[in-house]
Amino acid sequence: MALLETIGVTKRFGGLTAVMKMDFKIEQGEILSIIGPNGAGKTTFFNTLTGIYRPEEGKIIFNGHPLIGLRPDQIAALGISRTFQNIRLFGNMTVIENILVGMHTRLKQNPLQVLLRNKAFMEEEQEAEARAAQLMQYVGLTNVGNELARNLPYGAQRRVEIARALAANPTLLLLDEPTAGMNPQETAEAIKLFRRIRDEKGITILLIEHDMRVVMSISERITVMDYGEKIAEGLPEQIRSNQRVIEAYLGRETVSEKG
Repeated sequence: MALLETIGVTKRFGGLTAVMKMDFKIEQGEILSIIGPNGAGKTTFFNTLTGIYRPEEGKIIFNGHPLIGLRPDQIAALGISRTFQNIRLFGNMTVIENILVGMHTRLKQNPLQVLLRNKAFMEEEQEAEARAAQLMQYVGLTNVGNELARNLPYGAQRRVEIARALAANPTLLLLDEPTAGMNPQETAEAIKLFRRIRDEKGITILLIEHDMRVVMSISERITVMDYGEKIAEGLPEQIRSNQRVIEAYLGRETVSEKG
């Protein structure tokens, strides 16, 4: 059984069909990329997987659990975490506080225990802070735990967002353009981090990415979307030479002129 499977997922906004009958699978332990031109429906598809949008048609099954109709926090509790195309950190909170936010579905203390600040609450809080510090180190951030998130460089903010997603202890990690805005060195370090997350933590990774160097170097399989539809799927070498993919990126007229 696939870790995540969608069958005929369709999402419309009025007369616009952003995702059309999307059939998709990702297996446990894979690193899989979704690519396609701007406006292809990639982020909308991510949003249906994480409960931000409810599709009008289709099924989404994660680890045997139907997801359609669940809230984002319920989906996160099942084991799906994500980052966003545009960084969504809490700028006026510290780095450690941002990472702690990612743990909210895993914390056990109820509101009364939080108000009373009893022994169980204090112990859990200490454990959470220690784990947040470990995750900060894991993603390559040092001595910035008490810094406001908004004061960090762009690449470091991306890493905080990844640490926050990992704080939820996911089985599946969705990364939406995680290297956007990074310089070449930061991008190379990010690729190493993604591989470590999969290899060391056993987390399956699904990413949207426009940098084809990243896609081809890290992906074990690639799914291609265009105008809301899946137009190709396969190994990197198969996608690289796929005529429909080339046309989607370059345009049919350009391809014809080059031919």
